Amino acid sequence: MSPLEIFIESIGWIASILIVGSYALNLWGKIETNSKVYMWANIFGGLFFVINTYYHHAYPSMVVNLIWVIIALALLIKPSIHKK
Repeated sequence: MSPLEIFIESIGWIASILIVGSYALNLWGKIETNSKVYMWANIFGGLFFVINTYYHHAYPSMVVNLIWVIIALALLIKPSIHKK
């Protein structure tokens, strides 16, 4: 396995940990969905998945993760979106 392939696979695993980990912490009441920690975990996790899925030519997954990042960025930039 080349260094590039190791890097791509590593960020794919890191993405999984960030997204599933933040989701689990949210479900267990440790972090809120509107917290910056939750949003940044989703932004970086999504970006890492975009890179990983692009490398593997998994374009539908890449698009889903790109949308995931855009949603998280929108909520981070404009927190009033999710306030009532």
